[in-house]
Amino acid sequence: MTERVAGVRLAPYTTLGLGGPAAAFVEAGSSEEIVELVAAADRAGEPVLVLGGGSNLVVSDEGFDGLVVRVASRGVEIAGDLVTAQAGEDWDALVERAVDEGRSGVECLSGIPGLVGSTPIQNVGAYGQDVSQTITAVRAYDRRTGEVRDLDARECGFAYRHSAFKDDLGRYVVLAVTYELASRLGVALSGPVAYRELASRLGVALGDRVPLADARAAVLELRAGKGMVLDAADPDTRSAGSFFTNPVLTAGRAAELELRAPGFPRWDMPEGAVKVPAAWLIENAGFPKGYRRGPARISTKHTLAMTNPELAASTEELLDLAREVRDGVLEKFGVTLVNEPVMVGTRL
Repeated sequence: MTERVAGVRLAPYTTLGLGGPAAAFVEAGSSEEIVELVAAADRAGEPVLVLGGGSNLVVSDEGFDGLVVRVASRGVEIAGDLVTAQAGEDWDALVERAVDEGRSGVECLSGIPGLVGSTPIQNVGAYGQDVSQTITAVRAYDRRTGEVRDLDARECGFAYRHSAFKDDLGRYVVLAVTYELASRLGVALSGPVAYRELASRLGVALGDRVPLADARAAVLELRAGKGMVLDAADPDTRSAGSFFTNPVLTAGRAAELELRAPGFPRWDMPEGAVKVPAAWLIENAGFPKGYRRGPARISTKHTLAMTNPELAASTEELLDLAREVRDGVLEKFGVTLVNEPVMVGTRL
C-alpha cells in the first residue's frame, strides 16, 4: 500500500486537467486495500473520494478536503462467457481484449476513457450499447453496512446513464465487475448494430452484425473524429466526454417542445416518452462547436464536450461556460440539461 501524501494536485489525474489539491492522497493496488483505506477513513470521520481514471469528474478549484483513494487494482478472470475485471483495469484495454478473443457485447464501447469500476456507476454506453446489457454482477463495498456485497444486475437498478450507485452516490465502492461476453465459434461477429451513424460508417443496415474488429475500428474512428478518444496532441480531448445527457421527455413535455421547435429530432422511448439529442438543443440555442468563454470552450468537434484546451481554465471558468449553455437551452426550448460528469466540491 502506498503511503498517504498531502497536497497532491488532482488536476493531472482528470482528463479535464482541473482540480485543486487533496488533503491526503493514496493509491490502492487491490480490492482489500481499497476496502481497508475507505473503512478506516469512515471510522475516523474523514471524507473520502474514490478516484478512477478521472474521465467523468469535475473537481473544484479548492480540491478535496479529505482522503483521495486512487484505484489501481488489477486482474481479469475468465470462466466461460463470464469475464470478471478488477475496478482498476483500464476499460478500453478490456474491450480490446474482448474483441481480440472474439467476445461480443462491448465492442461499441471502444475508446471510452476510464477504468472498469466506473462503468456500472454511469451505466456507460455509446453507439447502441451500454454495459447494463452485459453486466451480470458487481462486487462492491457497502460503506453503510461495512460489508462487501455481490449485487446482481437487477439490484444495480440500471437505466439510461444511471444506476442504483448514482441514486446513493458514495455508498458503494465498486471493487470488480462481471460481464457476460459471448464467445462464438467461427467468425467473431458483433451484436446487432443498433446505431444509425455506426451502421452508416460500416455500410450495413441497422440490425446487421459485422466482424468484431470492424465494429471496434469504426467506433474508434467515429469517436476520434469527435475528440472523444484521449490524445495528448488533440486539445479537444481535454474534456469529460459528453457533459450533458440527452434529455428524456414525457409525452406531455415533448408536445410542449414541439410547439417551440416543430419537427425536432428525437428517439422514441417506452410509454410515449422521447429522447432528444442534447447536441441539437445546444447548437440550436446558439452555441456552435468551438464556442468559447474565456479559456474554456465547447469542443470544435463535438457540441456536447466542454473542454479545457490549453489547460489554462479554472474549474469555475469551465462551469461558467456549461451554465451559460444550460441556461440558454432552457430559455430557448424549456428543457433543462443535466450534467453527466460527477461534481466534486462544486455544482453546476
